[in-house]
Amino acid sequence: MTAPSTGSGATGPTALRMLLGGHLRRLREAEGISRADAGWEIRSSESKISRLELGRVSFKERDVDDLLTLYGVDDPEERARLLALAREANAPGWWHRFGDVLPSWFQSYMGLEATASLIRTYEVQFVPGLLQTRAYAEAVVMLGHDLAGRRDVERRVDLRMDRQNVLHRPDAPRLWTVLDESALRRPLGGRDVMRGQLEALIKYSQYPNVILQIIPFEAGGHAAAGGAFTMLRFADPELPDVIYLEQLTSALYLDKRDDVDQYIAAMERLSVQAEVPGRTATIIDGIIDELYS
Repeated sequence: MTAPSTGSGATGPTALRMLLGGHLRRLREAEGISRADAGWEIRSSESKISRLELGRVSFKERDVDDLLTLYGVDDPEERARLLALAREANAPGWWHRFGDVLPSWFQSYMGLEATASLIRTYEVQFVPGLLQTRAYAEAVVMLGHDLAGRRDVERRVDLRMDRQNVLHRPDAPRLWTVLDESALRRPLGGRDVMRGQLEALIKYSQYPNVILQIIPFEAGGHAAAGGAFTMLRFADPELPDVIYLEQLTSALYLDKRDDVDQYIAAMERLSVQAEVPGRTATIIDGIIDELYS
């Protein structure tokens, strides 16, 4: 079984943990070893092995070394490659400097977003964070942190702005957003802020790596009645698609094929129900003329 290469398309620590975890799972299954027995080998539990194999926690080199021995990996070159991958997977991402304002449950998403080759998102209430202006982002942050101090608010906004650098990288992901018309009409931050945000969306809709579609009110009910969600896909074929569902104080990460397939089908139906991307600028211009002229 060939070890994954650190030179793969997945460069973020979260994706590297997923790659290494998946490889360790395949090694364990090939030897017919249970998670409980593997957990015993590293002085831990079955649930710890499950989290390691899903890439949800960092790796200790000693644990990886012990697991490789248990799984019969004797080739020195393969062991060295996997241990190097474990070290690289433990490297902190750029977002760790925002640890004072970044919830632990959101850190995994940051790693996935930084590595994804395709990000598809459906939003109902707000413009997606990757497309927000600074003023609009501040208004959104204030909704959930109205009692926070000024520095805390600015740190949260800085984090959101820094996230947007992913769209300007040479290897930038493709961002495909379906946005409910209600998000365009919900006033946040005042007239100037909303007008600026709408004008920014028109500019973003012209980006070569951004597809922006609007679902107008007249479309009626649609496929994503359950609310906003994001799908992340990766260049490395060993990494599964992930569905991200954000809640008030936590988040769900779905990667089981049946769950993912249902959300992908819903996203496809949304894209069909929405106006074509070529109509986006015209629709937003019409809202600006109606509400902010």
